[in-house]
Amino acid sequence: MNTMKNRVQLIGHVGNDPEVKTFEGGKVANLTLATNDNYTNKKGEKVEQTEWHRVVAWDSNADIIEKFVTKGKEIAIEGKLSTRSYDDKEGNKRYITEVVVSDVMVLGKN
Repeated sequence: MNTMKNRVQLIGHVGNDPEVKTFEGGKVANLTLATNDNYTNKKGEKVEQTEWHRVVAWDSNADIIEKFVTKGKEIAIEGKLSTRSYDDKEGNKRYITEVVVSDVMVLGKN
């Protein structure tokens, strides 16, 4: 059961060209991923709901993203949720939750 703790699997489309940074300790890629859920509401109408996820990938996963992933590309990722905080310009504490990638797979054609 331990392997199921804090595990995220998503398939979706990339919302922006990934931002990749190289630094002395390695490489990091940041992107957004859109996932869609379809359901029928109480009125019988079909509804499509889109969720946006912040995604961060390090080193070899960042390399794959840098080489093969662009805006609109369908990808599958596996990773864990991570929350971090920072202070904005006004001194307010802000929180960001993102998926830290442990595995990435490029789907679809092209």
